[in-house]
Amino acid sequence: MEDSSSAAYIHLVHRLIEECILFHMSQEECMEALSKHANIKPVITSTVWKGLEKENKEFFKAYSKSKAERASKTEVRQKIHKMVSESHSSSSNERV
Repeated sequence: MEDSSSAAYIHLVHRLIEECILFHMSQEECMEALSKHANIKPVITSTVWKGLEKENKEFFKAYSKSKAERASKTEVRQKIHKMVSESHSSSSNERV
């Protein structure tokens, strides 16, 4: 019975990791979220995540690349927003 409950637990962690991936979370973010919200030890999440990476190398390679591209786009958007805000602020000061 213990083997089936362990397998069920690993399956649960696997499913929760898939949910984290749907939310574009990193391994660290997923470990933190599952620890906080599902009371799953980070070492368990990490172990299952690494097993998934091993079984799905191409997916995780693409996932990592996608996350890096998304982070880069976010950084560019933040810089543009800051420039626009600063430009707007300085033009407002010039009118006074």
